[in-house]
Amino acid sequence: MEKEIYILGIESSCDETAAAVVKNGREVCSNVIASQIDIHTLYGGVVPEIASRNHIEKVNQVINQALADAGKTLEEIDAIAVTYGPGLVGALLVGVAAAKAIAYAAGKPLVGVHHIEGHICANYIEHNELKPPFLCTVVSGGHTHLVKVTDYGKYEILGRTRDDAAGEAFDKVARAIGLGYPGGPKIDRVAKEGNPDAIAFPRAHIEDAPYDFSFSGLKSAVLNYMNQCKMRGEEVVIEDVAASFQKAVVDVLVERTVLAAKNLGIHQVALAGGVASNSALRAGMAAACEENGLNLCYPSPIYCTDNGVMIGVAGYYEYLAGTRHGLDLNAVPNLKLGER
Repeated sequence: MEKEIYILGIESSCDETAAAVVKNGREVCSNVIASQIDIHTLYGGVVPEIASRNHIEKVNQVINQALADAGKTLEEIDAIAVTYGPGLVGALLVGVAAAKAIAYAAGKPLVGVHHIEGHICANYIEHNELKPPFLCTVVSGGHTHLVKVTDYGKYEILGRTRDDAAGEAFDKVARAIGLGYPGGPKIDRVAKEGNPDAIAFPRAHIEDAPYDFSFSGLKSAVLNYMNQCKMRGEEVVIEDVAASFQKAVVDVLVERTVLAAKNLGIHQVALAGGVASNSALRAGMAAACEENGLNLCYPSPIYCTDNGVMIGVAGYYEYLAGTRHGLDLNAVPNLKLGER
């Protein structure tokens, strides 16, 4: 019988302090998340300095709780995995410093993990049958990537956003129409009451880059619509604006994903990232995949947002591949997927 491998995963790239223990890359032994959403809601978005200070206050508590919930001691952990980029540099540094200290004190291997790789690997948690190669659409507050997962830990970026990430557009539009922060869940909820075909917002197509995305024009179109209504004295139906905007985003994400899957002959598609919990995106992608004979999977909402489990899963496969980092590991806020 092969030895069971336990990874302690630590995540602190933005405004969640999280830690988890993962067994053999697929089984969740614990999952602890200390969210700062209530704090940052007061400011209408994430304040980096406040996020960093809260990570410092919470990181040791969260790690200890993750170990306790898993019924494991540090001696029983095989490696420490931690997000070291991309993200907010101050926030990343807290998790990296904690992971390095634990790895040094306990004499355990240190494995730095790319945040986006973590989101992609979240799909392995509840889908035991999933294995590379497959296509993954990563949609979060800071990233919108179309990625071909060629093997565990090996990625080819087919397309990316040229400007705003989809999640960023959700936050900006939500603020513009008076919903506030966090934008994604609020637009998703309000859009259910609106007509997605009420307003014809644009869908950007980039010449010579069929898999790339652009959402800044869509965001501007929403702002222009709001201003025009105000100047004309017309009533704005917030529910219709939210639904029409959301449909424009979903249409583009679904179209690019299905196009890439068909062109590359890939039949397995996955979603990842915070926006992957959006109900309209899940429904739209599911319908398109069924229509085109594609298999679709996505994580439960708790694994779409930032969490330590996804870092533990990604860390497991990096650990098996021989990835090891020294105590000189540093935070890399603009780390590109595939870089070491």
